[in-house]
Amino acid sequence: MTDTFSNSAHLAVHGLAVGAGGQALVQAIDLHIPAGGVLTLLGESGSGKSLLAQAIMGNLPANLTCSGTVEVGAHRSNAADLKARRALWGRQLALLPQEPWLALDPTMRVARQIAEVHELVAGMAPEVAAPTAQAGLDGLGMGGAGNKYPFQISGGMAQRAAFLATHAAGAPVMIIDEPTKGLDADRRADVLAVLRAAIADGLTLLTITHDVWLARQLGGQVAVMLGGAIVEQGDAATVLAAPGHAYTRRLLAAEPAAWPRLAPIKAIDGQVLVEIESVAKRFGAQHLFAGVTAQIRRGEFIAVTGPSGSGKTTFGNIVLGLLRPDSGTVTRGAGLARTAFQKIYQDPAAAFAPAVTLRQSLQDVIALHNLSWAELDTLLARLRLRPALLDRLPSQVSGGELQRFALARVLLLRPALIFADEPTSRLDPVTQQETLALLAEHAQEFGCAVLLVTHDAGISARMATRVIVLSHSP
Repeated sequence: MTDTFSNSAHLAVHGLAVGAGGQALVQAIDLHIPAGGVLTLLGESGSGKSLLAQAIMGNLPANLTCSGTVEVGAHRSNAADLKARRALWGRQLALLPQEPWLALDPTMRVARQIAEVHELVAGMAPEVAAPTAQAGLDGLGMGGAGNKYPFQISGGMAQRAAFLATHAAGAPVMIIDEPTKGLDADRRADVLAVLRAAIADGLTLLTITHDVWLARQLGGQVAVMLGGAIVEQGDAATVLAAPGHAYTRRLLAAEPAAWPRLAPIKAIDGQVLVEIESVAKRFGAQHLFAGVTAQIRRGEFIAVTGPSGSGKTTFGNIVLGLLRPDSGTVTRGAGLARTAFQKIYQDPAAAFAPAVTLRQSLQDVIALHNLSWAELDTLLARLRLRPALLDRLPSQVSGGELQRFALARVLLLRPALIFADEPTSRLDPVTQQETLALLAEHAQEFGCAVLLVTHDAGISARMATRVIVLSHSP
């Protein structure tokens, strides 16, 4: 942690609006967070939460326009004057983006890049910066990650490392987009503790999240966003206990713990797609798991759980044949097409070419495999994805929207097995419930097995045929 913020600053926006081609994407938002205060912004995927954050930062794409005013402490600027806020980056205003890979240097080891921020931005001596960076990693349960590169750690670990690097700059105002996505209960508690400590030190915090638990725990204010507008705002305890707007009530009712249990999803014809026998994996001195034995049959919906860093993504990659186990065997069913095993990535940006529109990416898949665009239209409608989004680049849609496009592309191929790596971690509770219901229906209709990585015990309990639990091997 840094020292107490001596220049705590408030954050306020007045009439902040964002548009594109005459279409309003964010509608005249008014927010005020007092110095040292916290406001949590909830809302469905694609409602404009991340666009609002980009507008405050002065980091909107060139094809978007904005109006209104932004205040960061004593600095007041026209929202359209993006350069005025860019001058505040790091020292007065900081953003931790939803995708941790955008905040980390892939060529630098984790501890070193955190220490470098302490040195270059906060002015800390190198002999102090290094142990400070390591202490921060230790405090978040990541002591062994400091000597690794970002691509060598899990998405949840990358998110925590990105927070440490961003916080090390010491900016008194911070915007954090989805700080707890993809984390198990213990790691969520670690992030909460760090955020609470930073607020106690005087940090002014705007948190964008789908995690209603986090909103409750942070307290302060909460605002609910729908269709680019704030539909409800007030004291967090009051709004979350007795919401006044119908959408807020629907949002709270869609938390996984409140779902009715789905009808049992069973193997359809008994066909074994994958036979896993005594599989183990390690990376260097780090042991992930050992002795994992299981069968995966058509139509099954299997949850894969375990603490962050226990190797859930690695296990799925072994099942798909993308990695080899250190010991044990994986036997995949014979006679299956090369497209029979598909993966939905935890970070959807990794699954799309960044310079190609979503329409072109999907057209390429349809042409390559002789598929039907009409069937894709049906899937996009089920996933509540507007056709206008197809003409955008992957970076021009929200993380939740991009994840749903990735899901639609995979379902279109009708695979025999889908490895879904935290496929709803970027989705609000309502959209998450709808998306997982679609995935379950697809599994039953087409005899597809689903191997679902999740940290949410409610999802496991209400959807899974059975659960594979991974734990760190000794």
